[in-house]
Amino acid sequence: MTRLEKTENAIGVTAFKAQCLGLIDDVAQGKTGRVVLLKHRRPIAAVVPILADAEDCFDLWGAMRGTVTVAPGVDLTEPTGEIWDAEL
Repeated sequence: MTRLEKTENAIGVTAFKAQCLGLIDDVAQGKTGRVVLLKHRRPIAAVVPILADAEDCFDLWGAMRGTVTVAPGVDLTEPTGEIWDAEL
């Protein structure tokens, strides 16, 4: 098992189940850096805070905007003339 930093708490999953709301609040408020969940004294998961700018990471609408250029004279709606197996 790895050595825990001062801002980390390690707790068994059974105890976590009983205290989860309070522990999640502690992480969200910055009182605890992260909570490591243990099963049979082995770390299996961690509760960590979401970074302040991470909210933008979840919004995928327009994520690729500005990354594709279409050459002049190309019509993206024009059929390619290629016959697909599904059309046979």
